[in-house]
Amino acid sequence: QVQLVESGGGLVQAGGSLRLSCATSGFIFSINDMGWYRQAPGKQREFIASITTGGSTSYADSVKGRFTVSRDNAKSTVYLQMNSLKPEDTGVYYCHAFWPTIAWGQGTQVTVSF
Repeated sequence: QVQLVESGGGLVQAGGSLRLSCATSGFIFSINDMGWYRQAPGKQREFIASITTGGSTSYADSVKGRFTVSRDNAKSTVYLQMNSLKPEDTGVYYCHAFWPTIAWGQGTQVTVSF
């Protein structure tokens, strides 16, 4: 079955970096657009970044210039490199398969302290 498994979350101080990974299986990763969302406490889930099968990327304004999304089709994995982290980046980060397969991971917690 389709599986998306995030890893790499944790606790980091403001200004630090983290790299999230999302390992996938059960569908043809190389033909699927992928991305990341996050949900902060008490807020709705919001779009963070996406990457198409051709490598085109898109970012939320709040993370432009700080976050980078990438993919490795050989490993069926999508990444989110997060630099210059801020306390407002705290939340649960979800991997998302956009299309043609649509699926969500279980999420990984990122906490940025002051």
